[in-house]
Amino acid sequence: MTESRKVDAVVVGAGIAGLYQLYKLRERGMTTRVFETGDGVGGTWYWNRYPGARCDVESLSYSYSFSPELEQEWNWTERYPTQPEILRYVNHVADRFDLRKDITFSTRVVSAVYDDSTQRWRVDTDTGEIVDAQFLIMATGCLSRSKLPEVPGLDRFQGPTYHTGHWPHEGVDFTGMRVGIIGTGSSAVQSIPVIAEQTADLTVFQRTPAYSIAALNRPLEQSEIDSMKTDYRAWREAQRTSGFGVPVELPTQSALEVSEEERFAKYESGWQKGTLVSILAGYTDTLTNREANDTAAEFIRRKIRERVNDPEVAETLSPRSYPFGTKRPCLDTNYYETFNKPNVHLVDLRKTPLVELTENGLRTSEQEYEFDAIVFATGFDAMTGALTAIDIRGKDGIALREKWAEGPRSYLGVAVAGFPNLFTITGPSSPSVLSNMIVSIEQHVDWITDCAAYMRERGIGAIEATSEAEDGWVAHVEEAGNATLYPTADSWYMGSNVPGKPRVFMAYIGGVGVYRQLCDEVAAKGYEGFALEGAMTRA
Repeated sequence: MTESRKVDAVVVGAGIAGLYQLYKLRERGMTTRVFETGDGVGGTWYWNRYPGARCDVESLSYSYSFSPELEQEWNWTERYPTQPEILRYVNHVADRFDLRKDITFSTRVVSAVYDDSTQRWRVDTDTGEIVDAQFLIMATGCLSRSKLPEVPGLDRFQGPTYHTGHWPHEGVDFTGMRVGIIGTGSSAVQSIPVIAEQTADLTVFQRTPAYSIAALNRPLEQSEIDSMKTDYRAWREAQRTSGFGVPVELPTQSALEVSEEERFAKYESGWQKGTLVSILAGYTDTLTNREANDTAAEFIRRKIRERVNDPEVAETLSPRSYPFGTKRPCLDTNYYETFNKPNVHLVDLRKTPLVELTENGLRTSEQEYEFDAIVFATGFDAMTGALTAIDIRGKDGIALREKWAEGPRSYLGVAVAGFPNLFTITGPSSPSVLSNMIVSIEQHVDWITDCAAYMRERGIGAIEATSEAEDGWVAHVEEAGNATLYPTADSWYMGSNVPGKPRVFMAYIGGVGVYRQLCDEVAAKGYEGFALEGAMTRA
C-alpha cells in the first residue's frame, strides 16, 4: 500500500480560488497541497482559450484585492481583459507569491474519503499518490466540467472537433475551412466573430438565442488606471457590499412607474455603458416582474434588429422564450454584425432539430451539412459537475453525488451536512455565478481560512454543518430564487442543460453584500449552524 503524506489541507484546483486559498493557508502556517489537472495555473482561464475569450467583468474590478502591492504593480491594458492577459496575470500572482512549490500539476483527484475515527480526509489521485489531510477544500470552479451535445454520432465525424471549454493551447487555424459551430451561449458569442474572420464558410446552429449587450471594449486610458489605483481601497469595499460584486447605483423605481420614453432613455444610457448590470439593475423589478422585464428584453431585441440587416435572421437571434437576465446575459464585440457577412449562416434548431453527426458533418431534420471542422460551444455541467465527478464520501461512506441526487444541498454554499471538514469555494447555494467571481472567491477563502484557524486555536478536530442549518439555508435559497424570474427559464443556473439533472436554482440571489453579512454573523456566533468536535486524542 502506498504510504500517505500528511498535510493540514488539500486544495483541489489551481485557478483563481485555489491560488488564493493556498496563499491564505500558508499565511496561517498550515501545510497545504494543491492538486491541478492541468499543467499550469489559471483554472477557467487555463482551459478556455477559444478565439475571442474574454472576461465580462471589467479588468480593474476582476482582480485580487488581498495585496495592495499587487494592485499597484499590475497594469491591465483593456477594459475587458482577454484570456491571454488574465492568464498572464494569474501566472504573475503564482510567481510573485511563490505558490507553485505547493502545487502538483497534471494530477487529478479521483476520490476523497472522510475517516470519522481520525477526523481526516484520505485523498487519492490518478498518479497513485495518497494524501492525508484534516481539511478538503474544493476550488474546482463553477464552470469547469464541459459537456457535449446529446446527439448520436459524436465519434462519427471524420474531421477535427473542438470544445470551447478545452481549446488546444497552440490555437486552431480555420483559414479557408467550412466550419460548423453548435451553441450560442457566452463562449459562442465571443468566438463566432473571430472564427468568422478566418473561415471560408461558417454555419451557426442555435437552439436558444442569447441576450447580448455590446461590450464597447477599448484600451484603458492611463488616467483611469491611475484613478482606480488611487481609490482601490474604497472601490474594493464597495464591491464587497454590492449586490453583484460590481458597484452600481441602486434603482428606486419600477420599470412600470415611468413612461416609455423615460424607460428607453435609461436603457439607452445603460447600453452606452457596455456592462452586464447596467440594464439588469436599471429598475427595481427587472428580475421579479415579467411585465417589467419585457420592457428591457424588448429594448435589447430592438438593438438586435438595428445590428442585423436581414429581418428574418434578426428575429431568429432575438430571445423570446425566457426573461432577460435569467440565462447568463452576454457581452459581445460585433456578434450580431457577424451575421451580416455573406459567409455566415444561421440554423434554427428549434425549427429543424439536430439529428446526428455524420462522417462529413451533421444532419438536421431538414438537411445534411458538410464541414471541415466542428466546434462545440455547448457549455458545462455547471456548479455541481466538477464536485460530483470526484468520488467524495463523507460520514458512513455516503457519496456526495448520492446526497445531491435530487439537487445540491449545502449550508451557506460552503459546507455540507455529513461531510465534516469539507469546504466548497463558491459552491452551490452561494452567490458565485451571479457575482463578480473574484469578489465571491476572496470572501469564501477568507471565511474558510478564518474557520480553520479558529479550529486550530481551540483544538477542534472537525466542523460539520448540521442538517437543520442546511435545511434552513436550502429553504432560504429556494425562497429567494422563487421570488425572482430565474426559475422560469431553462438555464444552466437551473441545471436544465444537462439531461436528468435535477431542476434546482443553484445560486443565491440575495446579494454579495447581504450574503457576506450572513456568513460573518455565523462566524461571530461561534459558527452557528455547525457542530464542532474536539480533536481526537492519539497515542
